[in-house]
Amino acid sequence: MKGYKQLTEIQRYQIEALKKAEMLQKDIAVIIGVSASALSRELRRNTGSRGYRPNQANIKALNRRKNAAKAIKMTAEVCALIAEKINLDFSPEQVSGWLLTEQDIKISHERIYQHVWTEKRQGGGLYKHLRHSNKKRKKQYGSKDKRGQIRNRVSIDERPDIVTQKARLGDWEIDTVIGKNHQGALVALVDRVSKFTLIKKVGSKHAEVVTQAAVALLKPYLDKVLTIAADNGKEFAGHESIAAQLNAAVSCLNHFYSWGRGLNENTQKCGCKHQRLDQTILYQGQ
Repeated sequence: MKGYKQLTEIQRYQIEALKKAEMLQKDIAVIIGVSASALSRELRRNTGSRGYRPNQANIKALNRRKNAAKAIKMTAEVCALIAEKINLDFSPEQVSGWLLTEQDIKISHERIYQHVWTEKRQGGGLYKHLRHSNKKRKKQYGSKDKRGQIRNRVSIDERPDIVTQKARLGDWEIDTVIGKNHQGALVALVDRVSKFTLIKKVGSKHAEVVTQAAVALLKPYLDKVLTIAADNGKEFAGHESIAAQLNAAVSCLNHFYSWGRGLNENTQKCGCKHQRLDQTILYQGQ
């Protein structure tokens, strides 16, 4: 459910002028750039005994906004409204939006979740209408990463600025790709400038296996190996060994975001022509 956006003063004066011109309500909505329901709500709320007046509408809207900003207690009436919508399988986020747009009641979805779980402890059944009714919802922030941490990892922010400029050969991105049905994997390395790519098939994503594959792929090109960027996957726990054997700086992303190694991600998906050498594939980037 999208939040309701207040009309501007200019839009309200447009409404007044177009109504005086006896234009249809649906056409007025199109002209001022709002939905028909938003216009209907505006007229319902702000039309007085003397008709629709934009100045009066602005004052009413400001007053409602001030009242909505005040703390709203979970009165019996408010709880009844929440229960009505939850029973219709509205999510707490949708209920929060509906209360604000239709009732001028400002209550966060987090507060609604709290109410639902309190009601459950009291024997209620609202929680059964939540999408995850079998367990309590977890907050989106502050959770620990279940993939673990790589020891002595070096942040990608510490690599030289010249890497981001793509002004030299020798700055590589590394990643792994799991095979179908989790049978085997690929270790892929891409040079950021030339897009020259090395890919080796391996039996698993274990750190020792990935480390050996990375070193084997890059050793023939030692004079063109300056930096290597990886993600925080545990398969790169051997980053210190890779750095020592190749005399290169190995860094890791701060988060598990693929855009940090966009070239490698895109290369894995491309259909470049390639030459197979045993279990190693060499791609010449376009």
